[in-house]
Amino acid sequence: MSSLALGESIPQDTAHAVSVSLPTWQSNIGYEEGEKWVVEKMATGYPRFFIHKSIQAFASDIVSAYGLTDEQAMLFPTRAAAQRCINFVTNTQPNYLQKLNIVELILDICKTRSPLLKKLAPTVSALLLPKAVFPLAKQYWQHTGDGISSRRAELCHSLLKDGLLTPIKLTHISSEASSKASRGPKRYQRPGNNGDSKDLQGHKYEESLESSRFIEERFGRNLDLAFAERAKSAIRRRIAGCLVQDMDSLPAMSSNSRGLQNLHEDDVFLFPAGMNAIFNAHRALLCARGQMKSVNFGFPYVDTLKILQKFGPGCEFFGHASSADLDKFEELLRTGHRFLALFCEFPGNPLLICPDLQRIRRLANEFDFAIVVDETIGTFANINVLPAADIVVSSLTKIFSGDSNVMGGSAILNPKGRFYEQIKKAMKCTYEDTYWPEDAIFMERNSRDFLNRVDRVNTNAEAICATLQQHASVKEIFYPKYNPSKHHYDEFRLPNRGYGGLLSIVFHSRKQAETFYDSMEIAKGPSLGTNFTLCSPYVLLAHYQELSWAAQFGVAEDLVRVSVGLEDTEVLRNTFKSALNATEKIPKVD
Repeated sequence: MSSLALGESIPQDTAHAVSVSLPTWQSNIGYEEGEKWVVEKMATGYPRFFIHKSIQAFASDIVSAYGLTDEQAMLFPTRAAAQRCINFVTNTQPNYLQKLNIVELILDICKTRSPLLKKLAPTVSALLLPKAVFPLAKQYWQHTGDGISSRRAELCHSLLKDGLLTPIKLTHISSEASSKASRGPKRYQRPGNNGDSKDLQGHKYEESLESSRFIEERFGRNLDLAFAERAKSAIRRRIAGCLVQDMDSLPAMSSNSRGLQNLHEDDVFLFPAGMNAIFNAHRALLCARGQMKSVNFGFPYVDTLKILQKFGPGCEFFGHASSADLDKFEELLRTGHRFLALFCEFPGNPLLICPDLQRIRRLANEFDFAIVVDETIGTFANINVLPAADIVVSSLTKIFSGDSNVMGGSAILNPKGRFYEQIKKAMKCTYEDTYWPEDAIFMERNSRDFLNRVDRVNTNAEAICATLQQHASVKEIFYPKYNPSKHHYDEFRLPNRGYGGLLSIVFHSRKQAETFYDSMEIAKGPSLGTNFTLCSPYVLLAHYQELSWAAQFGVAEDLVRVSVGLEDTEVLRNTFKSALNATEKIPKVD
């Protein structure tokens, strides 16, 4: 995939794409600065940072129907999620409590004859809030991944337009909003209210029937609800390490690559995003073990640290994932400090450092804390960290899917973990299956060849590392195979498996990094784990407001992160060589 125009979806012409083209170094800075020449060209963006345009349009129409002129709407799949957002906002801004309203929208079953729709039973809980407080609510939406998916929004918006999605409850509504909500704009009035339509006693409503026919035609092909639950089952079994290639037969889980005989499908929980899996793992642990501080060990993906800091009693942060950091942590433990859980990535992002998970496991056994490992980058095709963890989380959006057109996340509980029964009970109390069936269908299809794709990516990544190592412009390469923490990775690497598809490059000068990035004839934008090679100035995108903070942990602001794809190895080598050649005339010192 060659470099795309600024703002195009990645993949191109994909309605629910997970990435967006930022083809030059300056366009990434422009995006972070909110400059119009970038923002106004963006067809989409990474879904937890950029509210998908289908969600924006849906939210706008909900405000028109049920809100006030100075309000915006944040959309969630359940009332509980919307209420959590309210709690987050009012913990910071308690004076807004009486100005936040929830509108719960459900399918009006009296107005549709569609069996598919009735079985799907689509719902949306819209949090209406003043525009001034919307940025705070967006923080919750970004950190937690609790918002609705773009596919859910697309369908539910069409139902709203045709009067098939109606409110069941409005809370904390002022008298002005209540009047408007019961009336609504004309296009959302219930048939019979204006004298133009028949009543609800079995008469036809042509607009609603046309909508139902459209939905049957479209989703009858793409969303066979008879298979939605089987799709989720197949996904859970793959994550558990039971190699299910399709849904035609779901064998008993007698063996799996996780090496735990008593691991069952119901130990795996699916979520609409990887960060939502982390958020809910944290929620379950707080529920199971009480209000205790956590530990973030190693330089984290940005929102993991935010979750631990903002939800619950806070956390201790060790940003290097080094043996010295472990010494400091152990000293805290031995002087009486106690913790809920230690969260880490294996390997970390973007430096690909692996913590000493075996030592962490020994400390957890001695000092009674849980371990949560994010295996997104390592992937269970290459590593098996579950025996050392209590919970393993992953972003299925990445290499598990590969196609960059659907979001998803998972959390898997270790049945031999010391807190297993407590966590399992807490999960049953807190878990809501909000994974939209259409997203699950796409994820199941995408992940069928997961293992073969990982093999290819492993091979290509090592070839690219070899190319980079030979070039004078490259100052440092971060990759699990070549990092000082390689032996920690190898302790959990599966036999004959590789080191993954993610690597990071630091050049001698920022100008070299910019030149390399601008010269790369590949897709350039956020995300990783795509079937095509994808490049980004990751630190600028993830930590633009805290670059000096990130630098304390060896994370250079001009680092270039590359997610290696499935392209022909020689074609890929030549692409990198061409971009490297462009750096040769650039001074090594800025």
